[in-house]
Amino acid sequence: MTLNDDVCQMVYVHQDAVEQVRKGMPSKETIRDLSELFKVLGDGSRLRILFALSVHELCVCDLAALLDISPSAASHQLRILRASKIVEYRKEGKNVFYSLNDGHVSNLIREGAEHVCEGREVSYDGNIEPYYG
Repeated sequence: MTLNDDVCQMVYVHQDAVEQVRKGMPSKETIRDLSELFKVLGDGSRLRILFALSVHELCVCDLAALLDISPSAASHQLRILRASKIVEYRKEGKNVFYSLNDGHVSNLIREGAEHVCEGREVSYDGNIEPYYG
């Protein structure tokens, strides 16, 4: 395999294919927003929180204990997730319980976990029933 094996050897634009794809492309604004979403999801602590919240609604103290992090660290990550509209919260007395905003986040995480586990001995089977507040 040489350096240029993965590059077209002649310049020819398949115009029909390019036009078909162009018609289905999201707007630049949508791409920007999607990029921001993936940046938020690109943090291990936040992913662990989202996995936990995909199983059950939890408060900051629950998440801190589960993930072995400080309540302030959990709260900081939850603020980021809340600002990105990925999680929502509800108050019950003096407690604040967090849950996933909707099923899309759970689907993204499940699909991503299945993808990275393909071909591995340890896999993610996705058999957890999603929890939405």
